[in-house]
Amino acid sequence: MRVIFMGTPDFSVAALDAVHAAHDVVCVYTQPPRPAGRGKQPRPTAVHARADALGLPVRHPVSLKDAQAQAEFAALGADVAVVVAYGLILPQTVLDAPRMGCLNIHASLLPRWRGAAPIQRAIMAGDDDTGICIMQMEAGLDTGPVLLFDSTPIGDDDTAQTLHDRLSQMGAGLIVRALDKLPDLTPQPQPETGITYAAKIDKAEARIDWTRPADEVARQIRALSPFPGAWCETPLGRLKLLQAQAVDGTGAPGEVLTGLTIACGKGAVQVTDVQREGKRAMSAAELLRGAGSVTGVVFS
Repeated sequence: MRVIFMGTPDFSVAALDAVHAAHDVVCVYTQPPRPAGRGKQPRPTAVHARADALGLPVRHPVSLKDAQAQAEFAALGADVAVVVAYGLILPQTVLDAPRMGCLNIHASLLPRWRGAAPIQRAIMAGDDDTGICIMQMEAGLDTGPVLLFDSTPIGDDDTAQTLHDRLSQMGAGLIVRALDKLPDLTPQPQPETGITYAAKIDKAEARIDWTRPADEVARQIRALSPFPGAWCETPLGRLKLLQAQAVDGTGAPGEVLTGLTIACGKGAVQVTDVQREGKRAMSAAELLRGAGSVTGVVFS
């Protein structure tokens, strides 16, 4: 089929590769380059860079709301558009342009976690599982009927990064299956019950409140790892905590009990991976070898 691919971050790249291998990608749409790095030079998105490597034509309009952009989209004569973490609203004219509509790869089991941050919110909430839905797009926010879905358990050691990578690969496989079977698939409307919204992660959510129960703190740490990174203030400076498990332990909230096991309002968290400001990520053991014991110190 003639496919328009629309995506922006790393999460979308596996799907681009899979669709490109199976179908004719006539154009790739992605967000415009953004200033990045020390020199603040425009940097193309992950999808843009991969499309260039594959020799695919790329467009990066600031908006799809104007008539010219919509006409250029329609002129591609696509059978279908595949959309995954694109980041721009698709007007109805754009949704209607491909012969078989627009399909979205969404990283949750809809209708749970519609919206911008389904991976992080699923971990934060303590969900047992999550997954990928291939959804037929409509004007509402992730409200369209589902064509295919697949699920995966959320492990006690899953971070946003590990779950991101697993779901990215799952989405790539599932979208190819959906495209291959598209004429025979029956869209299933989403249930009216169980709807939740995955609000965009606010950096204000990243500071750790040690008075909360340990299981909530551990999930916060894993859900925000590696970015923006749950953090606290310590004698070593601001410290991002990247991996943690809830364990037994009693002490004042924020008190380091032993190693890098830190007391919470109920229980404690055992932190195994950290990152100091301006430094690379490292194990807690490596941090303590360099910094010495912090037992008895209270993190805030």
